[in-house]
Amino acid sequence: MGKPYIITPQAQRDFDSTYWWYEEHYQGLGKEFARCVDAKIAEIQRIPEQFQIIYKDGVRRALVSRFPYSIFYVVKPEVLSIFAIQRQSRNPNLWKSRV
Repeated sequence: MGKPYIITPQAQRDFDSTYWWYEEHYQGLGKEFARCVDAKIAEIQRIPEQFQIIYKDGVRRALVSRFPYSIFYVVKPEVLSIFAIQRQSRNPNLWKSRV
């Protein structure tokens, strides 16, 4: 199973808005996005340190397969904290403000 994780409310909003955007524009693609995000989170859980630290305080980024999105997270002693799921082309100051 791997390390437990939490998703912050902001990251959950990121996920929800993207899911529904894809689902409204391309039926079934929202579900595929959710599947790919879930698979990447499971991969992060198995080996949290496999992704490079990209910012202060140990912020790491994992790229979501098939979609231009990144999952931003921090490895804490007891839990993974996922604080953003954002499009790779977005202004990085948006996720940096959440650290």
